[in-house]
Amino acid sequence: MSNGSKLPDKKATGAQVDAFLRQVAAAPAPAAAEGRGRLMFAMDATASRQPTWDRAAHIQAEMFEVTADLGGLDVQLAFYRGFGEFKVSNWTNNARELLQLMTSVTCLAGETQLGKVLKHARNESKKRRVGALVFVGDSFEEDVDKVGKVAGELGILGLPAFIFHEGSDPLAAFAFQQIAKLSGGACCHFDSASADTLRDLLRAVAVYAAGGRPALENHARGQGGQVKLLADQMSAGKGG
Repeated sequence: MSNGSKLPDKKATGAQVDAFLRQVAAAPAPAAAEGRGRLMFAMDATASRQPTWDRAAHIQAEMFEVTADLGGLDVQLAFYRGFGEFKVSNWTNNARELLQLMTSVTCLAGETQLGKVLKHARNESKKRRVGALVFVGDSFEEDVDKVGKVAGELGILGLPAFIFHEGSDPLAAFAFQQIAKLSGGACCHFDSASADTLRDLLRAVAVYAAGGRPALENHARGQGGQVKLLADQMSAGKGG
């Protein structure tokens, strides 16, 4: 693999976070939706993820808190594990319900199924607009060209995939970056030392999915830091 693939460093850096925020800022604003915004939260539940599954579950639940004043956010959980097992929840705005579901899941060894996640997101968005797809995973064992084709379809639908890469697998890093780019989303590396960064960025994506860029700008006024940077970048791009 050539250096031109721009693989991320093993540890999240400020430059990587800035790049992620710039890509979020460049993503197409969600179209006006009827009722609540909708966000699909997908996770790799294969065996390697077990040590960090519970932490991600709690961070996911916190996304509801920052969107309550925007009319709320409907979230659907999707995960894969084991021998071809792929499950999705109902759409819900009940944080407790999703948290209970996620904490009841036991990770099982198996191959990755990110392609199924993207196809499901595509099909759901065709039924009714989905503002964003969030995926958290640490490996990729599929045909990147086939999965990339579906990611491109998400881009056409205006459904950006925001991918959070846990660990340091270079093959996964390359695939995740390609999928994010083709869908119009962004990819960011994180580890156990950057849980706060993951939390902040997930909240930013949730606000974006629920109310678009104006809502994110309002949210950023009280948050500062990385979220403020994101909102400033979006404001700067309005004239384009």
